[in-house]
Amino acid sequence: MIKLYDNGVYLLNGTEIVEDNTDCVAMLQQKCGSVPSKEEAAKGTMAYGILEAHNTSGNMDKLQIKFDKLTSHDITFVGIIQTARASGLEEFPVPYVLTNCHNSLCAVGGTINEDDHMFGLSCAKKYGGMYVPPHQAVIHQFAREMLAGGGKMILGSDSHTRYGALGTMAMGEGGPELVKQLLNRTYDIARPEVVAVYLTGAPQKGVGPQDIALAIIGAVFGNGYVKNKVMEFVGDGVANLSADFRIGVDVMTTETTCLSSIWTTDGQIQEFYEIHKRPEEYQELKPADVAYYDGMVYVDLSKIKPMIAMPFHPSNVYTIEELNANLMDILDDVEKKALVSLDNNNINYSLKDKVHNGRLYVEQGVIAGCAGGGFENVCDAADILRGKYIGADEFSLSVYPSSQPVFMELVKNGTIADLMATGATVRSAFCGPCFGAGDVPPNNGLSIRHSTRNFPNREGSKVTNGQIASVALMDARSIAATAANQGYLTAATDVDVDFKKPKYFFDSTIYENRVYNGIGKPDKDVEIKFGPNIKDWPEMSALTEHIVLKVVSEIHDPVTTTDELIPSGETSSFRSNPLGLAEFTLSRKDPEYVGRAKEVQKAEKARIAGEDMFAALPEAEGVFAKINEKFDVKPEETQIGSMIYAVKPGDGSAREQAASCQKVLGGMANIAKEYATKRYRSNLINWGMLPFLYPDDIPFQKGDYIFVKDIRKAVTEKQETIKAYVVGQDMKEFELKLGDLTDDEREIIEKGCLINYYRAHM
Repeated sequence: MIKLYDNGVYLLNGTEIVEDNTDCVAMLQQKCGSVPSKEEAAKGTMAYGILEAHNTSGNMDKLQIKFDKLTSHDITFVGIIQTARASGLEEFPVPYVLTNCHNSLCAVGGTINEDDHMFGLSCAKKYGGMYVPPHQAVIHQFAREMLAGGGKMILGSDSHTRYGALGTMAMGEGGPELVKQLLNRTYDIARPEVVAVYLTGAPQKGVGPQDIALAIIGAVFGNGYVKNKVMEFVGDGVANLSADFRIGVDVMTTETTCLSSIWTTDGQIQEFYEIHKRPEEYQELKPADVAYYDGMVYVDLSKIKPMIAMPFHPSNVYTIEELNANLMDILDDVEKKALVSLDNNNINYSLKDKVHNGRLYVEQGVIAGCAGGGFENVCDAADILRGKYIGADEFSLSVYPSSQPVFMELVKNGTIADLMATGATVRSAFCGPCFGAGDVPPNNGLSIRHSTRNFPNREGSKVTNGQIASVALMDARSIAATAANQGYLTAATDVDVDFKKPKYFFDSTIYENRVYNGIGKPDKDVEIKFGPNIKDWPEMSALTEHIVLKVVSEIHDPVTTTDELIPSGETSSFRSNPLGLAEFTLSRKDPEYVGRAKEVQKAEKARIAGEDMFAALPEAEGVFAKINEKFDVKPEETQIGSMIYAVKPGDGSAREQAASCQKVLGGMANIAKEYATKRYRSNLINWGMLPFLYPDDIPFQKGDYIFVKDIRKAVTEKQETIKAYVVGQDMKEFELKLGDLTDDEREIIEKGCLINYYRAHM
């Protein structure tokens, strides 16, 4: 059903595929009359045209992008604006939309969530932005309805910033990248490769967008086929998908680790903009007659069956049919894989005990957020459930429409009443179920969700408290089919249903009467409202000539998610307080990390204050004594900090706090075989941390000290390899690399963080 091409491909007239191999020259000559170069044909992609229109560098190999619009939610916008304010912000130079869809439940920490919202509203007034109150819309649905535009580019501080189906190239990045845009700087990257996703055929009845997305994720995640690349959706199958269906596939491209996405557009997308009263934003997009792609994912939509992504990753996919046919074997395999992720001997994790009379029973179903809460998903789910009842046992079903306009239309057409009659509960627009701030399952519970991620503990359980629950990702239609069978896993293709497909009507007055729109109208006299939890970033020191690092955490999981680096859930409420949030760093992966990092930080604080660092950290005296047997290094002039080693860190969320919390605790570097995403590596850099690479078996272990000689010189002089030493009996030497860095990124690291960099340029 899915084929990955081994080579690049030429796409002719949007339909004919010519693989870049030994036979391609003759085929191109025959079909085109000439043989276009790959370099010229690459300009025929939709992605190239959009990037070129937004590039300010004059060099299409080294891009400096300025985005049309920015968007953030209430987990991220406080830190972003605080960073920008500390760096000289006077007003928002581009439309910046602040939504409030993550910390919308004021159940943790008293007033702190609502204090963040009031901070956001006052900043929208002062700097000229837009503010979307809580429960009005999840961030990405609002962006689809009100921000997206053909040929535009949007940058968001949420990893699922994906509006490619609407002709908008959107990217999710850490907060510092939005700060750069707010300060009239650019998003600097090498031109990304572009991979075509060729869709053909039409989905089977009952197969939904999550099924297509999970099948693609399963095919490309593990091999990195689209990592940091743009996925460009083309082919005759696109026309067979509704706008809502395309959106549902598109939002999940984040889980492939691609950089962004873009789709061909047509009359269905034009109608989407007309429905949302913004017809001028539609732009027809398609590849040129000859376009070259760096790879191709060929998807026969007609052959994809209802899918399920088992714990603990969206790429751990099976067809529901396959799972039901090989239930005990697959569950046993999933349990074994889970032990690697959980890494906790005190947890008894089991799925096989959920098999009742040969069928898999689940305790919870959730249809929610930017992926599941769309109009078409909810209507189709209601069609499957209409006239049935979810039962009075453990199984529950919650539905979260993605925005108030969607919710209102579902009320008007009777869908909400139909769902409630089944025993399902319907909630307002809220992202909580996606990151553990709502609908946490019971201990040992299994939840099936049409949401974006199913990482360990992301659903809200705490392994450090002896709790474990898990999530399997599914499409809304199969969740509804399972609910109709009162919790027993069922594919939507196995039920007889008449999908009514009601027409959607968008009521814009909901936003017109409730959303504050101050874009282009800053009022400098407005005073920003600070709640008691909102704190400034602490001072951060510049990089010294040499650096000493203590390895305080060592993670050998194949992939480490940002949720494991800084947990989601109720910890999100503290994200306006850098020091408060830092207390949760690695709390569900390595609970002793914070204490170890703080011990090292005592020495650095003493050094900066001109005090005796060895009194603050006695073991450091022996470390420097050993270093000075070989080199002449002055402790008072040498930065000392903590460091994390992980095989492949940074999969998942764009949240900058995965890096900033380490820095706040005195973290100075990561060492990794590779970084899971560009955005996590960028977060490290923007917080002044060294993103070291070491591809081999490591010569150090937790508790060791590493001395990196002449690190400042290596950064500024762009040295490819950097000598480092494990401080021990023999000062064992090894070599690190930093990978490609722009000149600005090098200076950010040198200055100690993005805030220091901007202060130096003010």
